[in-house]
Amino acid sequence: MSIPRLLTIGWLRQMYEKGEITPKEVIDAIIQRAQKESNMNIWITPPSIDWIEPFLDQLKYKDFKTSPLWGVPFAIKDNIDLAGIPTTAGCPDYAYVPSEHAPVVQRLIDAGAIPVGKTNLDQFATGLVGVRSPYGETHNAFRPELISGGSSSGSAVAVARGHAAFALGTDTAGSGRVPAALNRLIGFKPSCGAWPVRGVVPACASLDCVTVFAHHLDDVLLVDSVVRGIDEKDPWSKEIPSPVLQLPSKIYLPQGTLDFFGPFANEYKHAWERAVIKLQTLGVPVEYIDIQPFAKAASLLYDGPFVAERWADLGPFIESHPQSTFPVTEQVLRSGSSSYDAASVFRTLHQLQSIKLDVHKQLQNAVFVLPTCGGTWTRDQVREEPIRTNSDMGRYTNHCNLLDLCAVAVPAGDAALDLPFGVTFFALSGQEGLIFSVTNLFLYGNQAQLQSIFSKENKDTTLIAVCGLHMRGFPLEQVMHEHGARFVCEARTAAKYQLFRLPTQPAKPGLIKKREGGSAIQLEIWEMPIDRFGAFVASIPSPLSIGKVELEDGSEVPGFICEPYIVEEAEDITTFGGWKRIVHEQE
Repeated sequence: MSIPRLLTIGWLRQMYEKGEITPKEVIDAIIQRAQKESNMNIWITPPSIDWIEPFLDQLKYKDFKTSPLWGVPFAIKDNIDLAGIPTTAGCPDYAYVPSEHAPVVQRLIDAGAIPVGKTNLDQFATGLVGVRSPYGETHNAFRPELISGGSSSGSAVAVARGHAAFALGTDTAGSGRVPAALNRLIGFKPSCGAWPVRGVVPACASLDCVTVFAHHLDDVLLVDSVVRGIDEKDPWSKEIPSPVLQLPSKIYLPQGTLDFFGPFANEYKHAWERAVIKLQTLGVPVEYIDIQPFAKAASLLYDGPFVAERWADLGPFIESHPQSTFPVTEQVLRSGSSSYDAASVFRTLHQLQSIKLDVHKQLQNAVFVLPTCGGTWTRDQVREEPIRTNSDMGRYTNHCNLLDLCAVAVPAGDAALDLPFGVTFFALSGQEGLIFSVTNLFLYGNQAQLQSIFSKENKDTTLIAVCGLHMRGFPLEQVMHEHGARFVCEARTAAKYQLFRLPTQPAKPGLIKKREGGSAIQLEIWEMPIDRFGAFVASIPSPLSIGKVELEDGSEVPGFICEPYIVEEAEDITTFGGWKRIVHEQE
């Protein structure tokens, strides 16, 4: 069986339980991918059977049913310790070989997960762009000329390219969220202290968090359930209970016009506008609040004495190892060596505490939403202006840990072809249940509500599910616009379908519902005027037709289906999870 690029824990466990694949086959496929894509600079210690094999051997002694991550491959950012493997933090001269796993890694391994390598990063986790590394600039998963985001660059791209089912990153200023947005992933940053940070090279120890990248919310929730918990040896660890899913009393959006930047500023602006429309359909009250308190807090991270905390941890190494540090990284770190005195630290702490008081009053039982990034850059542009471009990437992320918030960055459709866009949901510390509930509603659970809302507000339109060449960025998107349709949201079918590559020119997918079994398939929901719908249906060639497509939440909408006779001549591509994924695989 071919191993899909979009690896999820659920799919792997299903295949393992059926005996259709083995963990060794998955690891072999990952090693081949890593070798083939070595030019993308994803790895510092790449996957190798030589050191992975002992973890595979340990699976023989673990019960599949009681080991929730049995055989699941995961990647580790190379500022997090994996025993016996060098931790470099993106700096060869800094490297050391730890004798024990970081607690977060140990807990995952105990649950049956298989570490497959140490990923590239902006050196010392200082950067949001993914180009500040002597191990090479990590390429974006979809467009190599663009940045991957950082500092957890390799971790995000490893998941996006199918080198791991999930990956650990870290987050001080947005490093666990920016790469998620730029590579079409979910990036979860728990409440500070909820996951242990012992065994992590500190950036700002008082703010650092370990994070996870994954394709599906279920995977994030499962990893959180394994990793969360107090570490008695970690001075930053806190007893923060497991999330309880509960919708917030309201969703807050920023007042006024947001700033977007970079070569795709207009595309990002329109993507945000579409996301706002979608948020307004979720059935949760929406209100608007002033963004300035969040912006003031964000400015304190690099334009205040917090940068001195980085120097406190890393300054002695930099002073004793001249020319070992990436030039722009050293420039940033040295800015904290002498610019601030003790009095300025306390003035800033007092200012921050006042902002936190106001924000915490505002966000009681609420979720705040911002674009994860206001734009992106080419790697060439970042090299030309490394400080300004990096600062822009943190515009909507830097406030989070300073204000003691939890956050989850989620995909929100593409701003253009192969240009992922995402939003971030923020809540107070310990209120992960609120952001997870909104994420679930935003990504998977809103189709029935959308159908209800549209039927009430506009009886002259119908929703339609498309899964192939009529999706955004594909050759027949223009046909949708010619029939007056507009994109509404991305969605998934119920786990009852098979997807086939039809023997047509050009190649196109065919969606068939199964009586038993099947998988969830990614698709898009569009809205089309009723008076144009008939002509649209009449234009669809056999073996495709329009029927009812069951969505993940159990609702049904009109959409593309395929006559079953064709499957005898077609290739089953269900494991890829959708037409977009198989197209990316071919590229």
